[in-house]
Amino acid sequence: MTATRLFVGEAGLSTVEPRAPLPELPPLSLYIHIPWCVRKCPYCDFNSHEATPTLPEEEYVDALLEDLDNDLPAAHGRPLSSIFFGGGTPSLFSAKALGRLLEGVEQRIPFAADIEITLEANPGTFEQEKFVAYRKLGINRLSIGIQSFQQAKLQALGRIHNGDEAIRAADMARQAGFDNFNMDLMHGLPDQSLDDALGDLRQAIALKPTHLSWYQLTLEPNTVFWNQPPALPEDDTLWDIQEAGQALLAEHGYAQYEVSAYAQPGRAARHNLNYWSFGDFIGIGAGAHGKLSHPDGRIVRTWKTRLPKDYLNPAKAYQAGEKLLPLDELPFEFLMNALRLTDGVDAALYNQRTGLPLESLAQARRQAEQKGLLQVEPTRLVATPQGQLFLNDLLQYFLI
Repeated sequence: MTATRLFVGEAGLSTVEPRAPLPELPPLSLYIHIPWCVRKCPYCDFNSHEATPTLPEEEYVDALLEDLDNDLPAAHGRPLSSIFFGGGTPSLFSAKALGRLLEGVEQRIPFAADIEITLEANPGTFEQEKFVAYRKLGINRLSIGIQSFQQAKLQALGRIHNGDEAIRAADMARQAGFDNFNMDLMHGLPDQSLDDALGDLRQAIALKPTHLSWYQLTLEPNTVFWNQPPALPEDDTLWDIQEAGQALLAEHGYAQYEVSAYAQPGRAARHNLNYWSFGDFIGIGAGAHGKLSHPDGRIVRTWKTRLPKDYLNPAKAYQAGEKLLPLDELPFEFLMNALRLTDGVDAALYNQRTGLPLESLAQARRQAEQKGLLQVEPTRLVATPQGQLFLNDLLQYFLI
């Protein structure tokens, strides 16, 4: 890559809206998107593309570091509290490539002493030697995409692994030195019964991951499942699965701290907690999104060029667009994230993250409290159990 690569900067982001300087800048994370996977799953609407026999690792790492160089001014001297390699399937990349990338990142931005570095991986890509090497690089958390342990369900989802490989992946992660790992597990799968769903959950719990992301399959536009919908469970079955599954997770010491996230004590994902508490994150890689705050009160969302071939094209800009969040959208933007947390957030965080006075939420809070969607807690912003179930309805009160 050359230093002449085009860059879309912050031109046009000035605003006539008066903004209060932020009391302090939020923590900073880094999201790195690796867009290739072995095979595109029929339910997946992520920016992922089937890999060719030879991945352009060197060129992509060069591009990622140059992309990061463009975003460095928005770091404002903050260290990175977490890094997340998402995809696609980042574990398709060699340890050598990821090592060069991490070294390049640390040369540009200091790492917090207790930085959390997560790598997404699929069981079909597990090789013991490779994962030992990942651990030696400083990657200290894995997120393993299981989805199900049952062969019929895995085939319906288009997954490349089988149930035995999923089980072995957990053992291999531990043997490679990862004592902190998440398992992604879906429910509400095609023709899934309550017993099927709980069987998957029991198997996952038996493998003792420190964290479980347990969420319902949804049909998203621009996917195979959207155009050719499979037979999904009835609403009553979905409700039974949700209730029984949450009880089972709680029984085994997994506390729900977000809509679809459950963790053992002290093992909540710090990277995602930063998202949900309206922290900042730089996003690099094809299609990556970022959210960055500035001392003068501006909060900017960015998104990068989506297609890998365009991202690797020196004639095209890395950044595809940006948006300065208007003041009247900040209440919704903040609460859309914060109210996903089962314990909510300290109410004072609203002013710290947005620069807006907490009093500006007073009327909407009262209305949401009267409807039983927001808890009556002056020092916290937290949804009631009913509000968690009907989060979209709750958020409507904060649309200005």
